[in-house]
Amino acid sequence: MRARILILGSGMGGTIVANGLARKLSDELRTGDATITVLGTTPKHLYQPGLLYVPFGRAREPELSRDERSILDRRINFMVDPAKRIDTENNVVHGESGKSYKYDFLVVATGSHLAPEMVPGLAESSYQFYELEAARKLRDAIDGFDGGKIVINVNVPHKCPVAPLEITLMLDEHLKQRGLTDKFEITYTYPIGRLHGLEPVSHWAVPEFERRGIQTQVFFNTKEVDGAAKKIHSEEGDTLDYDLLITIPPHRGAQVIEDSGLGTAGWIPTNPKTLLMEGSRNVFVIGDTTNIPISKAGSTAHFQADTVVENLTLMVQEGRWLREYDGKVFCFIETGTSTGTYIWFNYNTPPKPTPPTQMVHWAKLAYNRMYWLSASGLL
Repeated sequence: MRARILILGSGMGGTIVANGLARKLSDELRTGDATITVLGTTPKHLYQPGLLYVPFGRAREPELSRDERSILDRRINFMVDPAKRIDTENNVVHGESGKSYKYDFLVVATGSHLAPEMVPGLAESSYQFYELEAARKLRDAIDGFDGGKIVINVNVPHKCPVAPLEITLMLDEHLKQRGLTDKFEITYTYPIGRLHGLEPVSHWAVPEFERRGIQTQVFFNTKEVDGAAKKIHSEEGDTLDYDLLITIPPHRGAQVIEDSGLGTAGWIPTNPKTLLMEGSRNVFVIGDTTNIPISKAGSTAHFQADTVVENLTLMVQEGRWLREYDGKVFCFIETGTSTGTYIWFNYNTPPKPTPPTQMVHWAKLAYNRMYWLSASGLL
């Protein structure tokens, strides 16, 4: 069958799907029986997990981004034209440029974005590391910090589920290495009654925090930030003073999802096994864009992308289905400046963090370097 494959989003998920399909549908691309088009929002591809290291001066910024065109297979059509409206009834996507794109199969990988404006005062009075310029500002703030109260404020939903734990543990060790051991205190807040959404990860984090003297405040749903008074208030009525406020802002999905009537808050109702949009047979959804209640992580997008590639290939070539996504997620966890651990889990197997080691830390650094091979479909 002839297949026009349209991919919305040129982050990790969209890029891996595009390159994987180009490799497996090589004959179809050569004969014109298949085309692959990617619509991105920017010509650059950013390796977002690498931003975690910027605040500590442990990342070379040129290594964190590349031109998306250089990563994609040359047979893939790539355009910077963000989707403005998705019409799944007529199999067409309208771009902001005014151009329309017909498709036979659609892969929605539009990701998520920060929404600090959902909490009054949060954007103006806090630091975060989910964007390059913001990570630079946090680096400057940490460099200039000589003591006081630090609040690490976690809001949900957010992508990279272990990032709040990582920034907390890395900052604690970083400041102690600077000789500030007795001059600061860290308080970590979380909106539910434990330190992490995944209960086994929370159980692992509790003794880690206690051993290092990190304070915690659970059931802390952020209401507002008073930057002038340097106070952060919760919906539950608690108030914390701070000298340095680092936040994990709430995230939302792409606006085009809501504007197209496909989901709420930018998340598309998605079958957790087939990764098809509920009620659809030709619209796949991967990564942060799904409403599947699992981690919004890079590895989630990667494993889902592999599943979509296999199934789309067989649907184009043989008209049949191959396999289902089992919920697999794998995350490295930095536990300081020189040690790390990891978790893996799926729909049936809960995570079980292992004791931190230097070897795992080096494994994560190695993967950071190899990411570009993975995104290019070479790994």
